[in-house]
Amino acid sequence: MAEPVAAWWARRQRSRGLEVPYPVGTYREQWRPYPVLVRQYHADLNGGVALSQIPPAAEVLLQWQCDVGHLFVATPAEQRGRPGGTAQRRRSVWCPECATGAAPPRVRGAQTAEQRHATLQRLAARPRAPRRLCPRTPDLPVGESFASSCAPAIGSAVEARLHLALAERFAFTTGHTAVRLREPFHDHLEAWPDVVIPELRVALEYDTAGRHGLEHVGRREASDRRKDRLLRRAGWEVVRLRASPLRALGPHDLEIGSLGPRALDRLDQRLAELRGALFLDAYRR
Repeated sequence: MAEPVAAWWARRQRSRGLEVPYPVGTYREQWRPYPVLVRQYHADLNGGVALSQIPPAAEVLLQWQCDVGHLFVATPAEQRGRPGGTAQRRRSVWCPECATGAAPPRVRGAQTAEQRHATLQRLAARPRAPRRLCPRTPDLPVGESFASSCAPAIGSAVEARLHLALAERFAFTTGHTAVRLREPFHDHLEAWPDVVIPELRVALEYDTAGRHGLEHVGRREASDRRKDRLLRRAGWEVVRLRASPLRALGPHDLEIGSLGPRALDRLDQRLAELRGALFLDAYRR
């Protein structure tokens, strides 16, 4: 019976008597024929376990995310057995929500397993309308920051204080609001961090749970994680200031109570760790 990845990993640790039962890269060659699955798998959604540490035949429940942003759970066997096979490169085939997004044809009577499989294959093979991307993103190299006409205005007084506090400490370039991405994010080839630091190639985010405790949780947390991955693929690092009770999402995030002097000092230290104290000192006022 398939089990969650955390339970599966702990069981393999016990049975093999090793802290790392399968080193990173152990099953890389076995996963190489499935490039779309490699793209859809993210270690941060699966307890930090890399895909190359998981045997393709393992009975383990993994979380995947397609390029559109759909999150779903499936075993390696279920993913590899989706309609289309390795010869089919359309990414929608590998996401059950994308594959069945179109309304299925009306069928009289109950369908057999073979008929349901054939229906899924027909739906997956249907041509999909090209994705509409915002035309206002400038044609810049991936990873370039710029002032975007689509970026939202500063959304809170705390975010404004963060901008002012950084401007008082450092002589960073101001006015940049976006980073050019390699892949679309919410119909844009750009992301809009709360603070863009071009000199360090670091994006800052200030996250709170909001008045009703609904911000940056659930689907919004999944969107935050995808945004961070796309920024890192573009050559940037992300530091999130996560106000209590939110927990850190990435390796460099800071869990804070409020945006006070202590939190700013911790942020200063984190930037020095990321880019080097001497390099950071060159921009101090």
